[in-house]
Amino acid sequence: MAGPSIDALGQFRLTSGLGPIGASVNFTNANEMMLVASAIVVVLFAVGLRARAVVPGRLQSLVEIIYEFIYNMCVDTIGPEGRKFFPLVFTLFIFILLGNLLGLFPYFFAFTSGIVVTLTMALFVFLFSTAVGFYVHGFRFLKFFVPDGVPGWLLPLLVPIEIISYLSRPVSLSVRLFANMTAGHVMLEVFAGFMILLTASLGVFGAVASIIPLGLNVALMGLEVLVACLQAYVFAILTCLYLHDAVHMH
Repeated sequence: MAGPSIDALGQFRLTSGLGPIGASVNFTNANEMMLVASAIVVVLFAVGLRARAVVPGRLQSLVEIIYEFIYNMCVDTIGPEGRKFFPLVFTLFIFILLGNLLGLFPYFFAFTSGIVVTLTMALFVFLFSTAVGFYVHGFRFLKFFVPDGVPGWLLPLLVPIEIISYLSRPVSLSVRLFANMTAGHVMLEVFAGFMILLTASLGVFGAVASIIPLGLNVALMGLEVLVACLQAYVFAILTCLYLHDAVHMH
């Protein structure tokens, strides 16, 4: 009789969300979790800012800390112009953060572990920052691909390299988030599977031995919470850097 097996990649399988209605319109569990994340953001900020107390409570303090953190990031990285882009960066940060964190709960789906989702966000950031560059500088934005102080005879070599580097931004931005979230969830699934396999195959001794993968899973869960926050921050700060390049061209 075959024992239980570990399907570490099964957690990323797309299924229909909202029951039969979702199946008829191709509405997946990823779309469902995006709506959940959006609803949590709306409720969190609506409730947190409802009191508007001079001495804030815990929820209001949390909301204000997140708001101030992202606002300062935009202004410090982009410059005074960063105030214009704060809503975009804030939305990306909080949406990715909740997507990362919700995926750590049982029966929830981590939509940020899908390359389609991360690539779509990365392409939007890339196209938006490029449009900002042309809006601010016009066709002079093309000088962004010509490094200052470079001899003319090196330009045929360096300009294509600069263009390729620029075009690779959405790939690196999307793959970084996708790969980190996918790898973390796979490791959690594998070590959780070890506990089940040890208990099923070795009985009482296996239950005792499973304490080791259990401890590793607890440590990994703490690490995953850190990675979830860090990856949302990395996506947001890179968005700010791309917008800084578009505005200042250096």
